[in-house]
Formats: sequence, structure tokens, C-alpha cells
Amino acid sequence: MTTPRPETLAKLTPVLTKRWLSPDAWRLDTYEKLDGYAALRKALKAHPDDLIQLIKDSGLRGRGGAGFPTGLKWGFIPQGDGKPHYLVVNADEGEPGTCKDLPLMTHDPHSLIEGVIIASYAIRANRAYIYIRGEAVHAARRLRNAVQEAYARGYLGKNILGLGFDLELVVHSGAGAYICGEETALLDSLEGFRGQPRLRPPFPATHGLYASPTVVNNVGTIASVPYIVLGGADWWKTMGTEKSSGPMIYSLSGRIANPGQYECSMGITLRELIELAGGMQPGHNLKFWTPGGSSTPLLTAEHLDVPLDFEGVAAAGSILGTTATQIFSDQDCPVYATYRWLEFYHHESCGKCTPCREGNYWMVRVYRRILAGQGTHEDLDTLLDTCDNILGRSFCGLGDGATSPVTSSLKYFKQDYLDYIEGRTAPKLSDKQLVGAH
Repeated sequence: MTTPRPETLAKLTPVLTKRWLSPDAWRLDTYEKLDGYAALRKALKAHPDDLIQLIKDSGLRGRGGAGFPTGLKWGFIPQGDGKPHYLVVNADEGEPGTCKDLPLMTHDPHSLIEGVIIASYAIRANRAYIYIRGEAVHAARRLRNAVQEAYARGYLGKNILGLGFDLELVVHSGAGAYICGEETALLDSLEGFRGQPRLRPPFPATHGLYASPTVVNNVGTIASVPYIVLGGADWWKTMGTEKSSGPMIYSLSGRIANPGQYECSMGITLRELIELAGGMQPGHNLKFWTPGGSSTPLLTAEHLDVPLDFEGVAAAGSILGTTATQIFSDQDCPVYATYRWLEFYHHESCGKCTPCREGNYWMVRVYRRILAGQGTHEDLDTLLDTCDNILGRSFCGLGDGATSPVTSSLKYFKQDYLDYIEGRTAPKLSDKQLVGAH
């Protein structure tokens, strides 16, 4: 295990994670002792438009994968329209390798609740929802308990802190569908319908929950808001890069000595993150990795020094996504890893559109043939052709995301595919597992 250099350790910038190791960090009493709800008191004395401008000035971008400017999204909400406004927090974290929102809600739920209240005040919403993944039982319990504490202390409900703002907050557990991480499918699920993406336009900013103006933000995005209110836009921009400001929680998993959450200024490199994590496991050398979860194109050891911000990763041909950094070594097979991810996307496809529903179904079967030693050279062309018919043609981003590991693994590791097809690599799947692949 390697010891990080002082200059690498300096890249750690605990902001959202600063309370995680405090005893009983999830309790209101602890939160209040550590600046908790101080930002709310400051925010409720400001004009809502000033708060929206503050978030714009900070450069905060969505932490859910797309990286859309948060203040701009808030500004899309029409004012004086006579309709109710809603804030919905997307806590349906379910993509393979993604694991930053659940520990945040488990260890520091009040930071999310405080962010919800401030954001709701800014967009003039009097009702907010946190849609949490159904399997996240422990995090949901912590969150609901924190909501009860906030109501009891006067941070939620009528006339919050005596400053004239009302807010009702509901924590809603979904049924475990990955598709409900897509914001319009989440809204349909929240309304009691089957979770499937909606046709856009109209967009949630004008026709969201119950056909009313709605902001949908990720957990990490909303939890960042109190820190910006307290510290200011200029302070927030001292971290990160010019176009990707602030810190980011990088979720490291795989062949490293110390997997976990590492909050660093955006723009850190994988080389530095691996050093912070104690290096690669003994006997393992980096072969490929995902910068932002399984729906982002794979990168290789050649990309160790790519800045992990929105622009840097895009320039390298991938997407920053949810900063779920899965690290694989020379003892791992990119073909098999891609197959397992595709199984997930095939299983989680809502079936609403043909490209995603049929394309992922057939690609899984092609991969089973290849991994069973029965693949052909034509199968590689079939995979690329199928991806071409899914990418940009599916109803939402699930289909696009499913193509990312396929096209990128074929780009960088075509020889690994050929080794299965031409018999140099022993089959990983048996004939029994091959049933239905033809």
C-alpha cells in the first residue's frame, strides 16, 4: 500500500463529507453544533431571486451525471404563473458502481434537508419530495428520522423559523426501478404511474409533477446549496476548475487498496485518486476504468492524468457522470465486465422504446455466445451496428448509456474479443449459460 504524498493529500477537500465521521452525525443536535441550519437562517432573509443568482454565480453544476448548471435550471421556473411549484430530489441512486448519495443521506441527512428548504424557497415551492431508491432501507430510515426532527424543531412545516415560509417535505421510497433515476420517469412514478420516461417537450420546468413547474435535482446538488449560501460563490469557486467549480465526491471501487468516498476538488486525476486510495492492490496493474459509472465510456491506463471534471473527461471521449470510478486490473476481462453491465441494462430497460428494449436483449445474447467460445467475427459488427441503432434513437438516456461500455471496450480491447472468438482465451460461460443466446 502506498502512502499519499503531501501535495496529493492536499487535494482532499471535505465539504459535503466533513461531518461524516462525527459521532451521531445524522442527528439534529450534532448537525446544529456544526453550522447546521445556519445557512437556512441566512437564506430565508434574502430575496429568492438573489439565491438563484448566487447559485448561478457559484457555477454549481448537477451532481447526478449530466452536469447541467443548477442556477440556470432554477431560473427556468416561471414566476407569478399561479401554479404550485415543486422541488423533487432524485435519490434513486442505482447505477452499477454509483454510491455517493446513499452514504451522504445515511451520515448527514440534515444537509440534504437544509438544501431542500433553501432550494424550495428560491423557486417558490411549498412542497418538496425526496424520491429514494426502494432498496436503500437504512438511508431512508435515517432520512425520515431527520425529517421528523426538522419538523419538531420548526425547520419544516408552517412559518419556518417565524420568517413566513411554509414547506411540506415528503420522503417517498420507489420500488427499485433504475429507469426511475431518469427525471421524467421519476415524476411519473411519484404520481402513481408506471415509471417510464415522458416525451419532451414539454419539460419539467413548466410541466413537471402534476403538470406544474418542477425542479428535479440530485442529492449531491441540493446538499451543496447550504455550503454555498454560507461560504459564498467566490469561496465555492476556489475549488475545482473554471467551468467545473467546487468539490466532488469520487466513489472509488475495484482493484485498489482502500475503496471508498474521496471528496476532492474537481479536476483531480485518477493517478492522484489511486494514490489517495493507497494504490492498486498487490499484483494488479490498471487496465481499464469507468470515470462516472457503467453508463460512461471506458478509459484505460493511458488516461491516468485526465482531469476529472466535466470538460476534461469529455475531451478524453467519456463522461464524468456520477464520478463512480470503477477500477479494473490486468486480471479482469473487459468483455465479461461489459457483458455483466449489459445484463443490468437489459433487465432495467422499461421496454417503452424498441431500440433499447430489443437492442439490449440481443446484445446480451451475442455476448453470451462470444464468452462461451461460440462467437464469430461478424458478431463484433453486429454489436457495433446494434449500438448505432440504439444511440440517439432510444426514448431516454438508458439506451445511450448501455452502448457506452460496448463501443468503448471494442475500441480499446478488440483483441480481447478476438481472443474468445479465435480460441486463445478459454470460455467463461458454459453451454448451460448459453441457453437462449442463439
